[in-house]
Amino acid sequence: MSKQKKKRNKVYTGVDAAVTKPIITRISAINRSKPAQWWFENKKIIRTISTTSAIVLLIIIIVIGIVRTIFVH
Repeated sequence: MSKQKKKRNKVYTGVDAAVTKPIITRISAINRSKPAQWWFENKKIIRTISTTSAIVLLIIIIVIGIVRTIFVH
């Protein structure tokens, strides 16, 4: 058995190396009230939960309507 060659783990930084995009961190310095700051931080989660709840409520209303039409006749 021959000795295995060690794998390269160093990043290539030559002239023709792939250019990496810089990471941009956006910071906004705005004085907000406590409720406004809470809304700013949790906006995405709250919108997802409310959209999901609205869809579930709509499905429940449709199912109740279907069940009522079946059992009324």
